[in-house]
Amino acid sequence: MRLRAIIYTALFTAFMAALGVIPGIPLPFIPVPITLQTLGVMLAGNVLGARKGFMSLFLFVILVAIGVPILSGFRGGMGVLLGYSGGYVLSYPIAAFVIGGLSHICGAKKIWKMIMANVVGGIFVIYICGISYAVVMTQTEAIPFMLSNLAFLPGDLVKVMLSSWLAMRLYRITSSINYDIKERKQAG
Repeated sequence: MRLRAIIYTALFTAFMAALGVIPGIPLPFIPVPITLQTLGVMLAGNVLGARKGFMSLFLFVILVAIGVPILSGFRGGMGVLLGYSGGYVLSYPIAAFVIGGLSHICGAKKIWKMIMANVVGGIFVIYICGISYAVVMTQTEAIPFMLSNLAFLPGDLVKVMLSSWLAMRLYRITSSINYDIKERKQAG
């Protein structure tokens, strides 16, 4: 991996940790809080791409597993990963990989394609992994747990729109910066 890729990967891991400082919103009917960290997952996939997005969030999950309190509410450790929230957190690298892959395949030129990549990876993948894991690990009934996850949907749709817009802006900025660098190298 090149130095720039390593720096970006670490930067997004730190960004995810910073999003964990913002307290989650607890819900009375489900033991999983609403957090901003799924926004970080979407941005990592969109901006870093499949492989680097996966690596960034894999590092994040490793840090959580060894006990670094970087999840919302200053949580961390294997207890979190083995509980209700574990499947959601463990799905972060997979979701970033899917988002990055779909963004690359579909092209990041159109915002609706970015939105679809974020919906598939940032909502469907995370929900499927999180719900399945919670049902199996905690022996919870599937249908009520699935229905309680509908509370996350409005906020996640806002995160999809925000991350799509931010990613499109970042693409424009970085492509113009890269273009300027290429021009300078050719001129000098």
